[in-house]
Amino acid sequence: MFLKFPALFLLAFKSTRHMKEKIIQKATELFINLGFKSVTMDDIANEMGISKKTIYAHFSHKTELVRETTMTVFNHITHGIDCICDLNNNPIEELYEIKKFVMLQLKDEKSSPQFQLQKYYPEVHATFREKHFEKMYDCTMKNLQRGVEQGEYRDNIDIEFVSRIYFIGVNGIKDESVFPLQEFPKWQLIEKYLEYHLRSIVTKQGLITLNKFIKTTVANA
Repeated sequence: MFLKFPALFLLAFKSTRHMKEKIIQKATELFINLGFKSVTMDDIANEMGISKKTIYAHFSHKTELVRETTMTVFNHITHGIDCICDLNNNPIEELYEIKKFVMLQLKDEKSSPQFQLQKYYPEVHATFREKHFEKMYDCTMKNLQRGVEQGEYRDNIDIEFVSRIYFIGVNGIKDESVFPLQEFPKWQLIEKYLEYHLRSIVTKQGLITLNKFIKTTVANA
């Protein structure tokens, strides 16, 4: 009898963890498509065919669920970016690969979730922004340093400044009050901003590399 108890306990734990992961997955899908504000706990429960009580058994309130989904997406994207950086590719190629990966992850994003997060869940947004900055700053600094060493980026750029202004720009173009979706599709904005960023720092050698990626992008558009 005592030998069976740990196995039953482990099975129950796995089942509980699996349900929590399913809730996070469905909530993430709905938040990205419809927005953090408009999606309720009832909506998530109805979509999953479970009771709202089941959701509250894992998340005491909606803010906790929003925090979990936000960090789950962040950790997933961070891991993907780390894998790209570990390849140690040409720094310009690396940025294009990261852009491609991030765009693929957020392809269903229709509601500017980051700005909704800032408006309705400021504490969650503050934590997310801090972690986002730390990760992006570190990644960009390393990319810039390698670019200078390899002769792709100018050796007189202020790496500290560029890494910070790049972060501001990447986040700033997500503001739909400045860049309405009807006029500026998200994929186009990201593409244009990356080219804008690189043109400001590349050498003649780097410009040759950059033009290869611009031509490839145009050809695949």
